[in-house]
Amino acid sequence: MTAVSDTPAPVPDPLRTAALAADLDAADLRSEPLRRLWGEEADDALARGMREPILRSIDGDSGTLATLGRLLVLGMPQPRAHVIDALPRLGVDGLVALGLAEADADTVTPTALLRPQSFVDADGVGEWWIASDLDEVALDAPLPADHVLGVGGASRTLAETIVPIEVERALDLGTGCGIQALLVARRAGTVVATDISTRALAFAEINAHLNGVTNIEFRHGSMFEPVAGEAFDLIVSNPPFVITPRVEGVPAYEYRDGGLVGDALVEQFIRSAPAHLTRNGIAQLLGNWESKAAITGLARLEAWVPAELDLWVIEREELSPLGYAELWIRDGGTTPRDPGFTPLLTAWLDDFAARGVTSIGFGYVLMRRGRLGEPLRRTERIAQPVANVGAALATGLAAQDVLAEGLPATLVVAADVTEARHLMPGDDDPSVIELRQGGGFGRTISVDPALAGFVGACDGELTVVQIAAALADLFEVPLADLWADLEPRIRSLILDGILLPGE
Repeated sequence: MTAVSDTPAPVPDPLRTAALAADLDAADLRSEPLRRLWGEEADDALARGMREPILRSIDGDSGTLATLGRLLVLGMPQPRAHVIDALPRLGVDGLVALGLAEADADTVTPTALLRPQSFVDADGVGEWWIASDLDEVALDAPLPADHVLGVGGASRTLAETIVPIEVERALDLGTGCGIQALLVARRAGTVVATDISTRALAFAEINAHLNGVTNIEFRHGSMFEPVAGEAFDLIVSNPPFVITPRVEGVPAYEYRDGGLVGDALVEQFIRSAPAHLTRNGIAQLLGNWESKAAITGLARLEAWVPAELDLWVIEREELSPLGYAELWIRDGGTTPRDPGFTPLLTAWLDDFAARGVTSIGFGYVLMRRGRLGEPLRRTERIAQPVANVGAALATGLAAQDVLAEGLPATLVVAADVTEARHLMPGDDDPSVIELRQGGGFGRTISVDPALAGFVGACDGELTVVQIAAALADLFEVPLADLWADLEPRIRSLILDGILLPGE
């Protein structure tokens, strides 16, 4: 078992945190000023775990922004006199009282990171200050088991997938540093943020105070225990979904390991969440799921969701047991050059082999309760680059609701859709016609001349019936036969966001 942190959890204090926020604002501790201070190349290097380029860029600079950059962004001790100048409202004693630093007569030593984090959502562009535990670069050692992660790749991925809807009550289950709760709070009346880690809740509460967010309630507990009997319009979760062998000697990091065997934690969330959804409520999470010789991970996952719920699963990546094990061993700070790497790799591979796991999928899961008509049951693999995923999911859900009442009378082509035609040299007729989606899921869909003609005529003026009748005349086929072929494919294009209902 990996050791726990040797520093106490931070201490949320609204008054001291407000003073800290005022100091950070006065210093302009934000992404762009920092990037200008030490340069784009050095800033990019920090994202790859290298701080030396930054240190070289600001060598000899004892100004406020450079001091706070070293202290809070890089997690490096700074002279007490410089910190006093940089934090005139909070002071060194206030920073220590918040549990974000230790200090002696000469030096202030950070016990946490505090970094600006920009975001983009349906309401625009913004930036928060996010406090979290010192990372591997600052610690110069593997992470402790109770490490509270800052804003990582998974956090950003989940943030991009959240459907941008206004809700009364939302739940962020497993809030960690609180980044998802902050995002959801922008479009929710109230947010309940839960975590099994009291250390994580302390960081999340400090981050809410730092950024002036007042509509989040923090509760301690595992899974749905803190909200027993309650229902929400939106549930989001970036749970500790990493599949970890349950054997002695394998680190169990709280931020990524839920303590269960295989993908049981993701299964538990998916089976439990529907009971906590209001009518029309949505639950979204990231997760891993295991494929076995007799059944794919996507099929296993679909079986966990009640048949009456909408389900949309997008698998973004699939790894072999070896690839998965190496990814997460390295994530914990152990490399193949370290003596502990091979025993960890053996433990992971033995665990997968014993349970018959052939591959591990990663992706997004969306569930929705209570809409009319046939439920949406969609599981798919999408490997290409994606953009504005939350908006694309919202478009798909809206299309499902429209289609429950029948095809719209008129349709228009989405603004990001283009058509590509491929011809063999010397041919007049295309051998391949493709519809290409520029945003969302970036789909490329092969169509035949009849469907291409239909899409090309969807200008919002001609009705669906008029277009179909004209195509039947053009191709000299019975309208009923043409429609039987086109209608299900038109529905798919609507669900994909290629075609949109007309005004």
